[in-house]
Amino acid sequence: MDKGIYALILRADAKTIRVGALGGITLPEGYLIYVGSALGPGGLIRVQRHLTTSQDKRKPHWHIDYLLQDRGISLIASVSAATSSRLECSLAEAIGGDFIPRFGCSDCRCRSHLFVRPDDPEEEVTGACVSLGLIAAITRY
Repeated sequence: MDKGIYALILRADAKTIRVGALGGITLPEGYLIYVGSALGPGGLIRVQRHLTTSQDKRKPHWHIDYLLQDRGISLIASVSAATSSRLECSLAEAIGGDFIPRFGCSDCRCRSHLFVRPDDPEEEVTGACVSLGLIAAITRY
């Protein structure tokens, strides 16, 4: 499988959820965009791991696992792009806008890798990938 970056698009109920060391985070009703990197072993197969995590109850490892295992949050799509460059933070910056502070970015200097939208952001996320010179592949669940 290719290496690259990806964004998960989730639909969320308004709620507060405990996320590991971050503690309680408050989510509004609407859509969430989580930006992740798949440059390690397995590459973009990581997106499949997230889909599996949303359907089982394994112990959460990453911040996103806590959201994926919550009944009030649904994974509705993923947008992935093959690249060997470290563009995860660039994609997060290109998406920008309202965000949940410190989520998913404990290994970088970004303000967040989790963004909030009132409407389905699929076109916005694919546009952000294109702005980085990437070809986005969309999968709906």
